[in-house]
Amino acid sequence: MSSHHIIREKQEPALLVLGLNNFPDELLGQLLEWSPTLIVTIDTSESMNAFGIKYDALVGEGTVSTTDQSDIKYIAAGSDHPAQAALNYLVANNYPAVNVITDDLVLEDYLSYASHINIVLFHRDEKIYPVTSGFSKWKPAGETIRIMSEADGLQFTGLENVGNQLYRTLVNGLFSLQFNNPFIFIAESIL
Repeated sequence: MSSHHIIREKQEPALLVLGLNNFPDELLGQLLEWSPTLIVTIDTSESMNAFGIKYDALVGEGTVSTTDQSDIKYIAAGSDHPAQAALNYLVANNYPAVNVITDDLVLEDYLSYASHINIVLFHRDEKIYPVTSGFSKWKPAGETIRIMSEADGLQFTGLENVGNQLYRTLVNGLFSLQFNNPFIFIAESIL
């Protein structure tokens, strides 16, 4: 008996590729495994073409003179940053989630979207995502997380503060975070 997976549109998080410097090819392959809607910038489209990867949409300013691919949706950035233009498109088209690969991380660019779409940012060797108060997750002992946002009234269990917004899990098990903000961004190592 064979196994067939039916992929429904928007079932998997969309993938927005803003930059690929020092991003592992293996992890890119994992993010592409279930054929997400793939949005690239004019700069990253060249890398996608070189890898032979088909993308669905191209976001940028002005018009694109040439592309090696057909049936591409163009998302005009206008005065927005390409990330904002792409996220506006995804939210307007009811995408529930997006993975974003970026070389330049400015968390403020993603703050206003965190309540509209599930965002996971991949930057250098970290996976960064927003969490709400009461967040808990199982991790092995000795693993680290980094709190990337100012967390008003932060309380935590299962962690020890090792300084510089870095926390280490005390034992194999759940850690939890409580705070007064609507959400904060945390980071985990992906390597």
